[in-house]
Amino acid sequence: MIWEVLGSVLLGLGLSWAAASRLSHRLPAHRTVFTAGPVGALFGAYVTHMALGAGHIPATLIGALLVGAVLLSLLLRPTHRALRRAPISS
Repeated sequence: MIWEVLGSVLLGLGLSWAAASRLSHRLPAHRTVFTAGPVGALFGAYVTHMALGAGHIPATLIGALLVGAVLLSLLLRPTHRALRRAPISS
């Protein structure tokens, strides 16, 4: 169980680092990103561990990776080009 927790936190930090380095212009403050990644990964590990049971460490880490990535994707803001709206034509 401790390996699942440590692995999921490290995966969440890795996801946060990758997102912050590649998409920093579309994300909020780094503090939020580096908190949301590990928290999402821990939640994903918890849900996967409860669904599958003990002994499924690789599957639990995959679940942690997926939920961490989903939580980080929810932090993305649209680009400035997407904010412009087309004029309404009659």
